[in-house]
Amino acid sequence: MATRRDERTQESRRLLVAAAAELFAEKGYRQTSFVDIAGRAGISRGSIPWHFGNKLGLLEAVVDDQLQVVLAGLPPGGEEPTGDSLDQAMGFIRLPAARLFITLLAEAVEVGSPIREHYARLHAALRQAVRARVAAEALPPGTTPEAFTVLLVGAVIGVHAQWRVAPEAVDLEAVRTAILALLQAGPGRA
Repeated sequence: MATRRDERTQESRRLLVAAAAELFAEKGYRQTSFVDIAGRAGISRGSIPWHFGNKLGLLEAVVDDQLQVVLAGLPPGGEEPTGDSLDQAMGFIRLPAARLFITLLAEAVEVGSPIREHYARLHAALRQAVRARVAAEALPPGTTPEAFTVLLVGAVIGVHAQWRVAPEAVDLEAVRTAILALLQAGPGRA
């Protein structure tokens, strides 16, 4: 049974992760300070290193939290892609917090970026989760599940980035329909 102190600790951690996710999305990782995060969360800035060790530890908690949101929208392994799961992915793109992934990507590609390794692990986890759901026999001839997985994850990330930059130029519903049609086309028909 959780004690009142345990509950407060978990609530503080949750508030810090939520505040950091918002601020990393708004300002970027490097431009966000402990003071910013603590102020947004309404918690002492000394709580951040106590819970996470350092800023990179907090980033890892934020990315893990957001990754769980993404993975919750994927269908179980072996199931055919459905409009529902694709709708969830497209819905995730629309969330204000999803901006976090685009903001972090911009910082992660810089040489010497302190978040590069964390972002690479995020992409690896996304590819692993999608790969577990790709049936090799449903792919067009000559397409490996690994290559298809990279293509699909890259397509969603690319669509997300384009929509964030120019939402008036990207029709997410039309893109959802096109992705679903390609996924359901089957061997030789894509």
